[in-house]
Amino acid sequence: MAKSDATSVNRRSDILSAAIEVFAEVGYYRATTVQVAERANISQPYVFRFFSTKEQLLLNALEVSWSRVIESFRKVVDTTSPELLEITLIREYENIQAKHQNEILLQMQAQTMREEAIRNTMQDGFKEVREMVLTAFREAGIEKSEERTMLFLARGVLCNVALALNMPELMKG
Repeated sequence: MAKSDATSVNRRSDILSAAIEVFAEVGYYRATTVQVAERANISQPYVFRFFSTKEQLLLNALEVSWSRVIESFRKVVDTTSPELLEITLIREYENIQAKHQNEILLQMQAQTMREEAIRNTMQDGFKEVREMVLTAFREAGIEKSEERTMLFLARGVLCNVALALNMPELMKG
């Protein structure tokens, strides 16, 4: 990779990281590309060099967040014994929440957005996670795999709500 290509990749990554932070802090609709540019220490026109619209920036930020979850879960599925699969996936998601809160908050916002492209990105992420977990649970011989998958996903959503509202007591069982 040429130095300018590496710089472009790094700048794009910096912009996405800044966007995730800004969108999570002030909300997508209130956030501006000026705020994103300031957070990334670049000029606003430079943001548009990589992302044609604010919505495109959001879509790419959501894809980054879903990729993190999917890749993390894939590693767990590929390396964990069937007996420990479910609890290890839960712990992995708790780790993702702790390390990448802004991405989780961004996904929560996006769940309520009506724009078709945003909704499609969210649906694709949930579908991929659901299918991966369901397949892993089935292959692990977990009884009632579909129900356990639904409960796993529901727990994740509840974890997100607990995080967003700063109410850890929601997760105490």
